[in-house]
Amino acid sequence: MIAIRRRSAQRSARRPSRYAALACVLALCASGCGLSAELERERDPDPKPPPSPIRTTPHPATPTPEASPTVLVQQEGECPPSGVRFGTGLVDAAMGLRAMSLTMTNCGDRPYKVNGFPSVQVLDKTGAPLTGVRTVEGTDEVPMAPDAPGPKAVTLAPGETAHAGLYWRMHVEKGIYLRVAPQKGRDFATVRAEDYLDIGPENILGTTAWAPQED
Repeated sequence: MIAIRRRSAQRSARRPSRYAALACVLALCASGCGLSAELERERDPDPKPPPSPIRTTPHPATPTPEASPTVLVQQEGECPPSGVRFGTGLVDAAMGLRAMSLTMTNCGDRPYKVNGFPSVQVLDKTGAPLTGVRTVEGTDEVPMAPDAPGPKAVTLAPGETAHAGLYWRMHVEKGIYLRVAPQKGRDFATVRAEDYLDIGPENILGTTAWAPQED
């Protein structure tokens, strides 16, 4: 019985020392955290909050004017009697300069030859030519437009495509249709442009010569 009491007394005597050690550890941790914060304040006495993410609002696109249902246009998938079908791309814009691709696909069953520039007329939503818009071969008369290479003979096998470029400076009236021929003197087709041409009035449309479509 005496031995048990002594061991119990020894355990009771050791408890305060354990609590004291634990209190010291906690105190050191707290002082260390405080020291770290103090050193951080000395390095940067006026800390700035992290930048908030930038929120942008998309610029609203200008809607394409509605076209007249009375304008007879080349239908999608149609192959005209000429054996070639035309198409356009979207407009690229930079600093007032506009550019659009024009394509010509041989949808017939025999080779199609062309050598020169497309013949293009810009029409409004009623199918009437835009007043004063003049189409020229080359891009010299369109400020800031890239140089246009000269024409070369192109032979399109059935299913192959050639392309040309259209360039103009931004203006106020909108062209919706293009009346296109492979070159002057050949049959025209009227196509609805993929994107409108903000070109008229009194403006110049520069064209590049037909070239084979690159894969």
